[in-house]
Amino acid sequence: MKQQATRYDPSVDPHTEPPVTEPSIMDPRVMDPHEELVRRSGLDDGDVDQVVRVLEALRHWRETERRASEASRRYMNLGETDMKAVRFVIALRNQGRVATPGAIAAHLGITTASTTKLLDRLVAGGHVRRFPHPSDRRSLAIEVSDETRRVARETVGRSHARRFDAAARLTPAEREIVTRFLEDLASGDASPAGDASR
Repeated sequence: MKQQATRYDPSVDPHTEPPVTEPSIMDPRVMDPHEELVRRSGLDDGDVDQVVRVLEALRHWRETERRASEASRRYMNLGETDMKAVRFVIALRNQGRVATPGAIAAHLGITTASTTKLLDRLVAGGHVRRFPHPSDRRSLAIEVSDETRRVARETVGRSHARRFDAAARLTPAEREIVTRFLEDLASGDASPAGDASR
């Protein structure tokens, strides 16, 4: 049988080096090769690769959330604290409660003077209105405008709905694992240096 000649493919250069994969900044083998901070004892490369994928996914989610939050605030022309105040007032109304300047100050952890300035900005922007408290003459009630509520629902509300749906798709056991992981990160227990007993 006659041997078939190999056809030359000009698109394939045998001397071309394979593409270089960008190292992950989450990979301790790259960022901490001498294990000065991140201990990897007991973990093989497969384990480390999986941990890095978790951290990369977490970083990607945080970046996505940050961009979405910034886009919403730019669209509504609100600062971060202003947006938190608007969301808080909406949440109180959804619970049938009255939002007051004092409640907003306590929620945001700011002074009453700062709260007054914040509300002045929101009123000037047409986002909220002040009116007499229905049961406390010494206080005011704060209400979000219909348009701001609608926009917040379409932006922040839909983002929260997607997060809820993602968590709802997990099994009860998976939710417990995710909760422990996130609480561990939030509390600072997941220190890069690790626990000396580990």
